[in-house]
Amino acid sequence: MIAKSSLDKRIKILLGVCFVPFTIVTVYLLCMIYLLTQRYDTVVNNITRANTYSISFKEDIDYAMYVIAVNSERAAELVDTELPHRLITEARDVFRGLQEGADDDAQNRLARIIKSLDTLEERVEEIERDANVSGMYETNMERLDLNIRILTELIQEQIQGYIYYEAENLAVLREGIRADVASILRVSIVICAVTILGALFWGRKIAVRLTNSIRQLRTVTREAGHGDFTVRARLEDSDEELAELGEGFNQMVERIGNLVEDIRVEQLNLRAMEQKLLQAQINPHFLYNTLDTIVWLAEAGQNDQVVMMVTALSDFFRTTLSKGRDYITVEEEESHIRSYLQIQQFRYQDILEYEIDIPRQMYPYQILKLTLQPLVENALYHGIKNKRGMGRIRVSGSLENGRLVFLVQDNGQGMTEERLRQVRKAMDEGEGEGSGDPSGFGLFNVVQRIRLNYGPEYGIRIASAYGEGTEVKVEIPAKNI
Repeated sequence: MIAKSSLDKRIKILLGVCFVPFTIVTVYLLCMIYLLTQRYDTVVNNITRANTYSISFKEDIDYAMYVIAVNSERAAELVDTELPHRLITEARDVFRGLQEGADDDAQNRLARIIKSLDTLEERVEEIERDANVSGMYETNMERLDLNIRILTELIQEQIQGYIYYEAENLAVLREGIRADVASILRVSIVICAVTILGALFWGRKIAVRLTNSIRQLRTVTREAGHGDFTVRARLEDSDEELAELGEGFNQMVERIGNLVEDIRVEQLNLRAMEQKLLQAQINPHFLYNTLDTIVWLAEAGQNDQVVMMVTALSDFFRTTLSKGRDYITVEEEESHIRSYLQIQQFRYQDILEYEIDIPRQMYPYQILKLTLQPLVENALYHGIKNKRGMGRIRVSGSLENGRLVFLVQDNGQGMTEERLRQVRKAMDEGEGEGSGDPSGFGLFNVVQRIRLNYGPEYGIRIASAYGEGTEVKVEIPAKNI
């Protein structure tokens, strides 16, 4: 058998052949693109910033200075008198910023623009200073023509010259980019060709070693998918990785087969348990006693009570059967226990009171059929009947953290600590059936059905005190029908 490192080494070589050259090319390309982009963005940014002052700079300053020179008294109402100074200052800051990192020629051009802006600012201050002086109108108009308008036109020409210079740099940069791209393309093609040939060579070697093993594994997987869990993969002659994969597959198939058999047995047990529970609900003694009560009520002429008893009995068995469904709504389960308690209250009216307090918002949720009724029956027969005097059964429900929580409480005889430990142990260890206590089967059955249908984290908790009563708490997930 080839050592495990053999397959690892082949894959690493393949990865190296594929990724190392591409990584080198990619890093080189990214560096080139970054540098070219920086250079290109710098030139474009310089042109854009300079072009801002080549469009309306002259017109804005000329117009503002004209209004100041002609009508100095109302100039502040007609125009922004601070605009010329603000434009000159902003332009000077921009062009000084452009000087940073510029070449010598560009710095000289920008220096001339800045000097012209300084001169323009001095001429603007002269006109503003003499604008309100009597007899200076003609002088200011002459200054406006000879100084302001000529200077702004000169500055605009200087800016255009700078923009033209940067545009030429952009053209040179474009040619350099084209040359670099062509060079990169040639190198990339060579590297890609060598990489592809190397990848094909090593990939074929690896594929030949893997194909046969994978083909066999695929065949046995298909057979297992069709339900044949006796198949086994034979990959002893393959690389160690594939041999381990085959062994793991064999173990998985064997375990799946065992789990399928366990599930089949559990389903059979669950169905048998549900059948026993259904038979327990159709208890002939319960039915006989109920029918006897109905006959007695009919002979006594209590027709309303007869109707109530027959309706309750009908509702009870309708929910018990529920058309073969395993799940019913909480509302149906509540109706079931209400019917049961109504019937039993006729027989035990001297010792039985009951209360059902389940919020209506819980009604649409689903619950496993016959979850609460066996608990209510236990409360009656093993709690209330063994106590002297009036007994009370209370069934309540609540929604807590995505769970349905039900409490079945009675103030009956209760259990001693020893008996409580025995019942809890029987529920946890699944020894309720055949324990000799009918209550054991009821609790055991409900616990097992909840765990089989909802999972081991759900079930029943029971608390009791001798002479005080018993409380059974049921927790199941809150799911809508």
